Amino acid sequence: MKEYLKNTWEGIWTVLVGMKVTLKHLFVPSVTIQYPDVKMPLPERARNRLYVNMDDCIGCDQCARACPVDCIEIETVKALPTDNLGVTSNGKKKALWVTKFDIDIAKCCYCGLCTYPCPTECIYMTDVYEFSEYKREDLIYNYATLTAQEAEEKKQNYEKFMAEKAAAKAKAAAAKAAQAKTGKPDSTDKK
Repeated sequence: MKEYLKNTWEGIWTVLVGMKVTLKHLFVPSVTIQYPDVKMPLPERARNRLYVNMDDCIGCDQCARACPVDCIEIETVKALPTDNLGVTSNGKKKALWVTKFDIDIAKCCYCGLCTYPCPTECIYMTDVYEFSEYKREDLIYNYATLTAQEAEEKKQNYEKFMAEKAAAKAKAAAAKAAQAKTGKPDSTDKK
């Protein structure tokens, strides 16, 4: 019987301790933020949605290699010698066409590791934290400025350039082999 009364008293005491916390907050006026209209200020180093400034991106793939969850996909095509891609904001000359730059925010763990290795600082975390979507496909952000048709055209132009370069190299090698076989000096050889 003594054990029964002890257990009953402990149960009542536990409820009273819990009610003490409840009663303390019952008479304090509550502070409610009207969320869509009023938003809490974020800390300065808050990590939220990623953004890529494609004018500064050189297609180095450093951010994709640093990403622990592989949410960044980058595809590039080497520019032709006749192409002028311009320079980044810090003066670095661009040499690659960025044909694909996708970030799957559904996979992103907001670690910020992709922002540190970027040599041009074109990828960074913004203060946008409201980006829910109904479909998962809508969380894949495409930052590439080239359309699919333009990207395919750049790939074909580069392949054509490389084929022409290989053909010219093969022709020069064949001419050199023919010269070595006949033993006559080539008229283009310089002494």
